[in-house]
Parts: sequence; C-alpha cells; structure tokens
Amino acid sequence: MKQKIFFTTLFIFLGTIAFCSEVIHFSADRMSGITSETSDYTKLEGNAKIQTNSLEISAETIELSGEDFRHIKATGNVSGFHKEENLKFSCAEMQYDRQLKTALFVGSVHLVDNENDVIADAERINYNEETGIAHMQINVKLVQKDSLCTCAFAIYRKKQQLLEMSGNPQIVRGDDTFRAQEITFNLETEAITLDGRVRGTVTEESTTKKETN
Repeated sequence: MKQKIFFTTLFIFLGTIAFCSEVIHFSADRMSGITSETSDYTKLEGNAKIQTNSLEISAETIELSGEDFRHIKATGNVSGFHKEENLKFSCAEMQYDRQLKTALFVGSVHLVDNENDVIADAERINYNEETGIAHMQINVKLVQKDSLCTCAFAIYRKKQQLLEMSGNPQIVRGDDTFRAQEITFNLETEAITLDGRVRGTVTEESTTKKETN
C-alpha cells in the first residue's frame, strides 16, 4: 500500500481539498498529513481555519480524517458559523461528522441560534442537523427574549421551538419563577408545562399575559 507523507512549517499554509463534490478551503501556520488508499489524515496547527459550503471553523488545531475526510476535529479556542442552520458557536473542542451531519461541542459551549433568537450555554451539546435536535448537558442555560432557563439536562428542538428540561429545571421570566421536576417550554408561544413538585411565583400583572399549565 502506497502512502505519502507531506508537511510544511514556518509559514502560513493556504489551500483547498476537494472531496465528494465539496471543496474545503483551509489555512494554518503548519500542516502535516498522510494519504492512503483507504483513509486520509490532515492536521492544521496554529491559527487553523477551514471553510466548506456550509461550515466555517477556526481553532488552534483542526484535524481532518477518515475516508473522504469524513471527520473534523477542532481543539483550542474553537469558534465558527453554520450557514445553513444559521448557528454561531464557540467551545473548547468540537467534533463533526460530515456523513451523519452531527456535531459534538465540549467545554464552555456557547451556541447562538440566530434564526430563533436563542442563546444557549452548556458544558456539552450534541446537535443533529437532520432532526434539528440539540441534547445539552451540565450547567445548561438558555436565554430567549425575557426568559432565562436553567437546568442540568435539556433537549432543544430547534424546528419545533420546544425546550424540554430536567435536573432541577427553572424558568425565570421577569418577576415570575417556575420550578418542577420536568419543564417543557414552547419558545414560540411562551407556554410552560410543569410536571412534578410544581412550585414558583407569578405576579398579578403577568398572569393575564402568560399561560402556565
């Protein structure tokens, strides 16, 4: 099996990689990699950046691996933008599967859904582009309009604009506070469903404006 090893150092490397009818534009201070008949691997280090038809990523290090560079792994001050999903993100580490169209964000994750005016923070977020569902874990905080949602675990359904919360969930909206074992929040209608050990406070002025089940 023939293999080729290539590397460049001490200057900014600019180029493109074409695969599966998609072109990746990339730049970095250093580049190294291996190509073979069954797999490819490329590592970009130092001010690494890549851009595809739908995705832009910047990080200290970016690795492209697998058949047709299926897997993308970015580490160190990761930031980027997904054009098709209109999502802006930043985190410590990101893994993206081009075939399954799934992304894993880890470490101080900050996600901005510009389309729905939603800002989410967590330590770990799994996002599936096909379903539009994000699974959020650990220190979850989601802000939309005047609503602040916090919990340990959450499922954000982007297409349906639904937030399902568990793990000491709480919603604070102005002077109103809602707590329960599980909370479902419709971000479009602002309807809140509370289930299990329901408690909270609601001001008289707000009760005529907001629906709580």
